[in-house]
Amino acid sequence: MTKKQATKKQYDYDAIIIGTGPGGEGTAMNLAKSGKRVAVVEKQPKVGGGCAHWGTIPSKALRHSVSRLIEFNSNPLFNSQAHRERMTYPDILDHASNVISKQVNLRTSFYDRNRITLLHGEASFIDNHTISIQKDDGSNETLSAQTIVIATGSRPYRPSEIDFNHKRVYDSDTILGLKHDPRHIIIYGAGVIGCEYASIFRGLGAKVDLINTRDRLLAFLDAETSDSLSYHFWNSGILIRHNEEFKKVETRDDCVIVHMQSGKKMQADCLLFANGRTGNTDKLNLSAIGLTPDSRGNLKVNENYQTEVGNVYAVGDVIGYPSLASAAFDQGRIAADAITTGECNKKLIRDIPSGIYTIPEISSVGRSEQELTAAKVPYEVGRAQFKHLARAQIAGTEVGSLKILFHIETKEILGIHVFGERAAEIIHIGQAVMEQKNGGNNIEYFVNTTFNYPTMAEAYRVAALNGLNRLIK
Repeated sequence: MTKKQATKKQYDYDAIIIGTGPGGEGTAMNLAKSGKRVAVVEKQPKVGGGCAHWGTIPSKALRHSVSRLIEFNSNPLFNSQAHRERMTYPDILDHASNVISKQVNLRTSFYDRNRITLLHGEASFIDNHTISIQKDDGSNETLSAQTIVIATGSRPYRPSEIDFNHKRVYDSDTILGLKHDPRHIIIYGAGVIGCEYASIFRGLGAKVDLINTRDRLLAFLDAETSDSLSYHFWNSGILIRHNEEFKKVETRDDCVIVHMQSGKKMQADCLLFANGRTGNTDKLNLSAIGLTPDSRGNLKVNENYQTEVGNVYAVGDVIGYPSLASAAFDQGRIAADAITTGECNKKLIRDIPSGIYTIPEISSVGRSEQELTAAKVPYEVGRAQFKHLARAQIAGTEVGSLKILFHIETKEILGIHVFGERAAEIIHIGQAVMEQKNGGNNIEYFVNTTFNYPTMAEAYRVAALNGLNRLIK
C-alpha cells in the first residue's frame, strides 16, 4: 500500500460540508467535480438552507406576487372598480411555497447527480477532522474528513428582551408562518430585509410603520437612490421614523405596542423585527478546535476562506460581509479550488452588484457619487428616466431611472445605479461593460451599440448620450 493510499483511507471523506445553502452547495459541487469524496450535513429535513426556505427565495417570491398585483390594479385595462383585486398575505404565501418546493427538488438532484453523500442532523466538532451528527431520532453518527467546511449561514438577530414566542411578534424567518392578514404592521429595522417587507405589506394594502435606527434608508446606497426610495415609500403611505431605537415591546392578545427610547409609542397588529443577523456557529462546539466567533457569531477567514485552523474553511453568511447568496456560491467555488490545489488565485470580483427587491427594485454596481467626490475623482453623470422609455410606457413600469457615473477624461464607467422595476436584471448589462479590460470599459460603448427597441436596456444608450452631452467641449 502506498503512502497516498494510506492517507486516503485515514478519513471517511476527503471533505465534509456543514450546510446546504449557496455557500455549502457551491463548495460541495466543485469538490465533487474535482473527484473528491464529499459528504454534506444539513440540519433541516430539506436542502437549500436559509436562502431557499426563509430568506432570498421566499421573500422574492412574495415580492413578485405583490408587484404583479400592483401592476394589475394600476393598469388602465383592469383598474376599474369592478375588476380591482385584493390578495392577502396568506394568499401570496402559497406562491412562495410552490417556488421553494421547486428549488428544493432541483437542488436535491444536484447532490444525487454528483454522488455526494447527504446526511441530515445537527453537526458539531469533536476535533478538527471529526464531527458528530445528532439526528432527529436521537441517534448519533461520527464522521471524519481531511477538510471540513462551515457553511451554516445566519439567522435573524433576536434581542433577549423581546418575546419572539408571542403570536404577534415575528422575525424575518417566522414571518413566513404568519397566518392572518394584518391591517397594520410595525417593522423594526430599515435595512434591506426591513425595506423589502415594508414594500410587500404596503403593496397588500396594510398600514406600515418602518422604524429606522439610522438617519437615512439604506445609507450604503448612492444618496439619490436612497432618497428615491424614501420618497417612494412616503408617497405610497409608509410612515418612516428615523434615528429611533426601541425601549421595550409590549405584547397583548390583540396588538403589539413598541415603546421607543424617544418616548414615542407605536401600536399595530403585529411586529416584524428585522434588525441584524447572527452567524449560526453557537451549536458547532467550535471551542473543541480552538475557533472563537465574533460577537455576531461570524468567523474570520483568509483570502482562500481558510479559518485559523488550517483544514477548516468557512463560506457564506457565517463569515459576514457581503452576506449575499450570489457571493456565497462564488465563495464556495473558490474555497473548493483552494482545498483541491492548496491555493487559489481566483477572487470575488471587486464590484459585486447589489440587488434590493423593494417595490420598485434597486440595484447598483461600482462607486457612488459620494465616494467619488470624497476621493476627488473627476466624474460626470448620465441619466435616463424610465418614464421616457417606450418599453416602460408599454409595461406601465414608468417609475425609476438609471444613472451612469463615468470618468471625465477616460470615460471609464465608475458606477451604475438603477431604481425601478427589473433593476436587478438591468444592472448586469452595465456590469459586463465595467468588467472589460484594455479600454473596453467606456461609456461610448452604449452610444455605438444598437439596442433592441423597445427595451429597458435602451436606458443605457439614453443615459450615455445624456452624460456625454454634459462634457465641456
